[in-house]
Amino acid sequence: MLNGSIRVTLAALLAASLTAGCNKEKAPATAQGPAATAQQANAGEPAPDTVVATFGDGQKITYKELNEKIQDRLSELDKQKHQLRKRGLEGMVTEALVNAEAKKRNMTQDQFLKAEIDDKVPAPPEERIKEVFEGAKGQLPPGSTYEQMKPQIVDFLTQQPKQERAQALFAELRKNANVQITLPEPPRPPAERKQVAATGAAKGGGENAPVTIVEFSDFECPFCSRANPAIAQVMQEYGDKVRVVFRHFPLDFHKKAPKASEAALCAGDQGKFWEMHDALFANQQKLDVPDLKQHATDLKLDTAKFNKCLDSGEKASIVQKDLEDGKKAGVSGTPAFFINGILLSGAQPFEEFKSIIDEELKTAKK
Repeated sequence: MLNGSIRVTLAALLAASLTAGCNKEKAPATAQGPAATAQQANAGEPAPDTVVATFGDGQKITYKELNEKIQDRLSELDKQKHQLRKRGLEGMVTEALVNAEAKKRNMTQDQFLKAEIDDKVPAPPEERIKEVFEGAKGQLPPGSTYEQMKPQIVDFLTQQPKQERAQALFAELRKNANVQITLPEPPRPPAERKQVAATGAAKGGGENAPVTIVEFSDFECPFCSRANPAIAQVMQEYGDKVRVVFRHFPLDFHKKAPKASEAALCAGDQGKFWEMHDALFANQQKLDVPDLKQHATDLKLDTAKFNKCLDSGEKASIVQKDLEDGKKAGVSGTPAFFINGILLSGAQPFEEFKSIIDEELKTAKK
């Protein structure tokens, strides 16, 4: 087993892989109701016409009627169980590969992970550490000094880069070991399609592409950033067969996200929406208005025009319309993707997109 702080790093990474999106709502309780029914299935389900409740003047409810009533929830629980098993399996494989690679190099697990993760993430510049300290002064305990807080600030600033480096390392280990996950997929229930307008910045195929992905995203959400590699792989794999449309869904607890969305739209007026999109996700710690204007300068935009657009708030109504449309479609967290109207929630791996896209392409050929 892994020990010490590196074990915590790996455990945290694997735990993070079980969470795919930004959402302030708590996960629904599963100890009763549908979950109990799902557990019962493992021991053998009752026959569909089995009476499971009686009441009043001869009224009754059958097991079939119960299942039909909660079918959507049961299907979601089946999907969640499969995802938990799959993530758990991937975690077991990853830990075994880490152990094997460490042994090959005559290192402990801690030494290997420190060398390949911690030591390969550069320390943040001193000026950036001081900038964060100054910005957080009002929230720190009275008398807190820079030297006292510096280690915590460094941990904060390097947390995401270390996670990204760890993910890259583990992906490389799995690739080199030719890992094949053969866990059977659960039956996919009939897809419910939502009518979601594909209005927004688009890339990939044109309006007649057989598959359109409408993404609702939040520039301050770390899971939205982690979804980008899967979308990039979709674009590389399918080319003009898939069109990706970006719509804005800033969550109310991400206070900087609405203005960041406006910045992307203002950049879009100058033909650089996707360049600003990439800059915002690459610098999620720098989303204050001065930072947004600096991104515009770095992208060589007409800064006078950009600043006027951003300061005026003229794009706020577009962001609000996207937010309202997303809520109407059932979006409650980010990222959320509608693949030809079929909802896929969270920062899912490429394989999840591929499964739906391939089915849609088959249907389009019929």
